[in-house]
Amino acid sequence: MKKYSICFISFFFLFFFMGMNFFLTIYFIMKNMVLFLEWEVISLNSMSVVMTILLDWMSLLFMMFVSLISSSVIYYSKSYMSSELNLNRFIYLVLMFVFSMMLLIISPNMISILLGWDGLGLVSYCLVIYYQNVKSYNAGMLTALSNRIGDVMILILISWMLNYGSWNYIFYMDFMSGDYSMKIIGVLVIIAAMTKSAQIPFSSWLPAAMAAPTPVSALVHSSTLVTAGVYLLIRFNNLLVDMFFFKYLLLISGLTMMMAGISANYEFDLKKIIALSTLSQLGLMMSILSMGFYDLAFFHLLTHAMFKALLFMCAGVIIHMMNDSQDIRMMGGVSLYIPLTSLCMNISNLALCGIPFLAGFYSKDMILEMVSMSNLNLMIFYLYYFSTGLTMFYTIRLLMYLMVNDFNLAVIYNLYDEDYGMLKSMMILLFMSLISGSFLSWLIFYCPYMIYLPFSLKMMVIYVSVLGAFMGYLISMMNIYSVNKFMMTYYLSYFFVTMWFMPSLSTYGLNYFFLNYSQKLFKNIDLGWSEYYSGQGIYNIIKYNSVVYYVYQMNNFKIYLFSFILWVLFMIMVIMI
Repeated sequence: MKKYSICFISFFFLFFFMGMNFFLTIYFIMKNMVLFLEWEVISLNSMSVVMTILLDWMSLLFMMFVSLISSSVIYYSKSYMSSELNLNRFIYLVLMFVFSMMLLIISPNMISILLGWDGLGLVSYCLVIYYQNVKSYNAGMLTALSNRIGDVMILILISWMLNYGSWNYIFYMDFMSGDYSMKIIGVLVIIAAMTKSAQIPFSSWLPAAMAAPTPVSALVHSSTLVTAGVYLLIRFNNLLVDMFFFKYLLLISGLTMMMAGISANYEFDLKKIIALSTLSQLGLMMSILSMGFYDLAFFHLLTHAMFKALLFMCAGVIIHMMNDSQDIRMMGGVSLYIPLTSLCMNISNLALCGIPFLAGFYSKDMILEMVSMSNLNLMIFYLYYFSTGLTMFYTIRLLMYLMVNDFNLAVIYNLYDEDYGMLKSMMILLFMSLISGSFLSWLIFYCPYMIYLPFSLKMMVIYVSVLGAFMGYLISMMNIYSVNKFMMTYYLSYFFVTMWFMPSLSTYGLNYFFLNYSQKLFKNIDLGWSEYYSGQGIYNIIKYNSVVYYVYQMNNFKIYLFSFILWVLFMIMVIMI
């Protein structure tokens, strides 16, 4: 019991904190309140170190969701990580991760944002390398170094804000928005958010971070690490909304959304498919944010957090059952053995697709209808709807492989009853995945969005969803060999599985070839010429020469006479020349 005490304490603390935040959110929305707290930590001569906290409905609501998901994840970890010797260490790391995120949420000050931002990066590295092997280490380094780029952008941003005399960005965003320095600050914020939320070209770290334990994946991909960039842009929205660079972000996030959707259809690793679906949804949030609808982005961020955490938890149970195999080709008929987990998985997957009256429907449908109503070019419109169809495509494919296909005896089934500890935490999130969409749409929006569109545009979401579902069914169930053959063409599949060669361009391209060059230097210089001409090499040369000289010094008459004749011949040649 002592082993699990930290789990229960953390769970109850976070759950209580979630309830407190819920009532505070309701109160702040009713009163239309914003609370700005300043605490002077130290004052020395004319210098003072001040800790600032911003409490408004947005930060309180986000903290409520973070604490709800993290409490469920910690309760889930009690069962999932039960064989772990250092369970307390794992729980402490998760708590540090959550507190870093909360510091980021309530900070209106760039210095404290940096502390939360860097805390997320550092603890995520510790969690990704938690299972200590080469793959985890490489994934951890990729995650940490990709996120370092964003940290550096925040550091440069802090130095640029010295122009204004304070790091409380909230003071300057409105009346300094036309200032040149503020434009540079805006660009730095966008680049920092792109690294944290894994937009092109920083996408390769997000699937790699799947080396972390599944409870960490559930936390990272729902409400903490990857959403930090989106949340930062929501906070800076007033400054960025008129910037030209925001148009680039719209294109990049749209491409990220499409790239992740296509890659998920070629992937066979269960956790990587769900990670790529996260990347697709992040692209959706960033793109609608780039169009200026920060409230819709925040709405989708919260609803997505619920069903994505649930999806990862279900994946964790299935991986346990499959004797730690993650390949979906080895699975099938799961619903016969773990019906409640399969129910949770199906509902969270359907919420991801935007099936009516589940959590994802309210935010996703509203986003797509606002896109249809906006004055956009055809390419962005196509990216939105094509990506929506792809979401349905890979979801149906996943459900077919897991639930509908027969088990193919490729791995040993670890047949067991469902763990009640895991189920209880999943049921909390299942309930939220059902009601959070409608609950938030009443809570966040003062007046409902009424969107009038032609019938064809109004039905467009349903058209692409049905088409995507049909394609997913064809690819996974029916033996259309020509389609499968085309899908699995080696170079085409390699292009899509590697996310448009993203790791080669952004990771190996920047470090592998340089490190490979240093390996060649090491081999040819350190182990080559320098070995030959120094140390042991010089010893061998001197030893060999001393043996030759020793033969001369033996006073052998024949050798002496022969060398004398050679010397005379050499002298004659020199004289003649």
